[in-house]
Amino acid sequence: MTGGVLVLGGTGEGRRLAAALAGAGVDVVSSLAGRVADPALPAGRVRIGGFGGVAGLVAWLRDEAPAAVVDATHPFAAGMTAAAAEASAATGIPLLRLQRPGWTAGPGDDWRWVDSPADAAAAVAGYGSVFLTTGRQGLAAFADVPGHCLVRSVDPPAPPLPHRVTVLLARGPFDVAGERALMREHAVEVVVTKDSGGPMTAAKLTAARELGLPVVLLRRPPLPPGVPVVATVGEAVEWIRSCAI
Repeated sequence: MTGGVLVLGGTGEGRRLAAALAGAGVDVVSSLAGRVADPALPAGRVRIGGFGGVAGLVAWLRDEAPAAVVDATHPFAAGMTAAAAEASAATGIPLLRLQRPGWTAGPGDDWRWVDSPADAAAAVAGYGSVFLTTGRQGLAAFADVPGHCLVRSVDPPAPPLPHRVTVLLARGPFDVAGERALMREHAVEVVVTKDSGGPMTAAKLTAARELGLPVVLLRRPPLPPGVPVVATVGEAVEWIRSCAI
């Protein structure tokens, strides 16, 4: 794909970027981690599965020689983001991080920030009913939470799971009315989520505020130093143009 763009995707931003590039005639390959059983596929070519660590990504970049790489993975895909930065430094191929802004608390929000799933589990240990919306990763940290946990995930989570658990398989976007009804149905007392940002899963935050419920939020992992970051697909397209593609 010499001269094209590799998009490390799996997010709505990644799909929109791939569509914009493919529509402009750019050879784009989107790489998906393969952790979701039935992912929404972007425009252009798609590869599914890991590269085999930094060494594997470096080898792929040297073989395929894209003009640029855009890391549009989830804000909590820290391993892939770090690998992309290392591979970019090793190959000299320009790298951009496309990351949606995080959420901002508003009037009436009761948000408690934590740095890890273990900290989140400790923060909810005194509650009788917990709504876990952190995805499948990190659920083991909640295995000993004494209260009942409502776990929402796109695909079935693997054990260990909380001792008292209800698993709800669902894919966003979600609306406020539905989130409010769900929390009432399960007598939710506290919500746990990651600072994913974006509108697709933000309705739970509004519903929690309306119901007077606290929200425990996991902070995003830090980004590698020296990698330019943009917040919108339009900015990413402009950056790619600056790479003379």
